[in-house]
Amino acid sequence: MGNQKFSTNALHAGHDTTQTAGTRAVPIYQTSSYVFKDTDHAANLFSLKELGFIYTRLNNPTNQILQDRLAAVEGGVGAVVFASGTSAISTGLLTLLKAGDHIVASSSLYGGTYNLLNVTLPRLGITSTFVDASDPKNFGKAVQKNTRAIFVESLGNPKLDVLDLKGISLQAKAAKVPFIVDNTVATPALLNPIEHGANLVIHSLTKYIGGQGTSLGGAIIDAGTFDWANGKFPEFTEPSAGYHGLVYSEALGAAAFTFKLILEGLRDFGGALSPYNAFQIIQGLETLSVRIKKHSENALELAKWLEGRDEVAWVNYPGLKSSPYNKLAKEYLPNGQSGLVTFGIKGGFEAAKQVTDATSIFSLLANIGDTKSLIIHPASTTHQQLTSEQQEAAGVGADLIRLSVGLEDIEDLKSDLKAAFETLK
Repeated sequence: MGNQKFSTNALHAGHDTTQTAGTRAVPIYQTSSYVFKDTDHAANLFSLKELGFIYTRLNNPTNQILQDRLAAVEGGVGAVVFASGTSAISTGLLTLLKAGDHIVASSSLYGGTYNLLNVTLPRLGITSTFVDASDPKNFGKAVQKNTRAIFVESLGNPKLDVLDLKGISLQAKAAKVPFIVDNTVATPALLNPIEHGANLVIHSLTKYIGGQGTSLGGAIIDAGTFDWANGKFPEFTEPSAGYHGLVYSEALGAAAFTFKLILEGLRDFGGALSPYNAFQIIQGLETLSVRIKKHSENALELAKWLEGRDEVAWVNYPGLKSSPYNKLAKEYLPNGQSGLVTFGIKGGFEAAKQVTDATSIFSLLANIGDTKSLIIHPASTTHQQLTSEQQEAAGVGADLIRLSVGLEDIEDLKSDLKAAFETLK
């Protein structure tokens, strides 16, 4: 279905109804394993002479439909789904990298991702340099001889900085390393990083793609555009000790990384997505293009309203003319800037906590992308483990409140925040 448009692919890609007893809805294949026809059939599946299902930790029919659908909407050659967005990031990086390797990353990352790169991976011998992402040249300046990836978020959480993906992709190409883009906040309905030079795209499916706040999930989409045989990745060009001498780049070509993620990443780290969660996420993906439009409309109107409030010190939303990222938003996100809004409340840290505690429609919790509106104070929660300098680089001030604007009536959302502001008086 590669010639179809986004909304059509989101509804149909990957599902051949003739292969699922005519079911119009995608079935849930709730099974751990699959019966082989005979030992030769089993041997052929394990050796990749035939493609099929072996064990749900590796692959599953429901998961496969979701994977095919994600590849279609992002324009990749393949996709692999995981138990969470964090599982997708960690499994992807650990499949790609080894001790002694180095990552150049944007400093404006989700707090959990920053901690993975800054604290956890160094214990395994994989280090990172964090750079100001506003200038693509900063990535090139930070490249070392052992750099093996450039990692960014297309729309930073919670800094909401829109990155010049084309410019950063040129730095990755010059360094001959894959350009990895977390596209969770923007979603494939608003932004396609592969069109702008990304080699690998990551999603927390828990967020806007799932959309209902019910099911954890993550994904990596492989553009199939990176040359794994460029000399920097011997694991792709030399016989794999972990998979009976398979040479990934020779045997699997453009899909080499996709299969390495499955055959080594999922097999060894085990972060498999449950078929039930895959089914739930498929339901969300089918309505993503409609929902994200409304998220974006509500967020923009609420951001404009916040700019006029006396209690508010500043507002950040890429769709605002006042935003330093508005010019890039017009280039990369012309059809909407997603549903996150951040603002600073006069009175600082304690005032921000007070407002966050006082809302009734906005729910205080650590998630984004739900149909329902959400609120959080990142400095005391999601980014509390960072130093003040690291928080500043990530765009997290003491006064910052993050809103994930849902699909409620916009006037009710304004009234809820107005009532919360009034508690400051």
